[in-house]
Amino acid sequence: MIDPTLAGRLGFAHRLPTQASLPPGRNALELFPKRDAVLVVPPGIDSRRPAPLVVLFHGGGGSAEKILPMLEEHANERGFLLLAPQSLFPTWDLVIGGHGPDRERLALALSEVASRFLLDPARFAFAGHSDGGSYALSIGLANGDLASHVVASSAGFLSVAIQVGAPRIFISHGTRDEQIPIDRSARVHAARLGEAGYDVTAVEYDGPHAYQPEVVARAVDFIFTDGGVTE
Repeated sequence: MIDPTLAGRLGFAHRLPTQASLPPGRNALELFPKRDAVLVVPPGIDSRRPAPLVVLFHGGGGSAEKILPMLEEHANERGFLLLAPQSLFPTWDLVIGGHGPDRERLALALSEVASRFLLDPARFAFAGHSDGGSYALSIGLANGDLASHVVASSAGFLSVAIQVGAPRIFISHGTRDEQIPIDRSARVHAARLGEAGYDVTAVEYDGPHAYQPEVVARAVDFIFTDGGVTE
């Protein structure tokens, strides 16, 4: 039997906060000496009420600073916590060779956020772009009892050894993406996940290997609208 941690299982459980909440704005969680996780806290959040959380994974060679603009304005406007973990190496361990330190670091970051804010299990999303989209898809399906939604932008691959739960999935990809062609990525993922019974929304747009603000806005609506978004 495969070790659940090697398959990407996080071992995270919701709990009541035991520490003081963090102030509005970007907060380094001070968990790691290098490439620490960053939490964006929107203004006016009440740590005693269930708060939505979106975990946003950066692309290859990226960082929290580079990927946060994708969703930071939405977090402040819609009132959700935005956690940006950072891979220990230039990209996520799963891309390099399998689940390892990044899974461990993510689990610690989630536990730290849960110790300071009461999290809403119904709005607990994994999201990412490029390598981060692949990571969000892969770890989201392995932890579908935790993740309510998965948002994958320009994801290249899907690697899942254990499937748990049934998160709702939003996949977006540019039809002019030369780095990760849509025919061998998003279209394949959407078809296979749909056949497997997942609730999948697939959005194609005329663009290269880059997310588009209007598509990101649709993805946020997908997380916060019961039943998803319509074409």
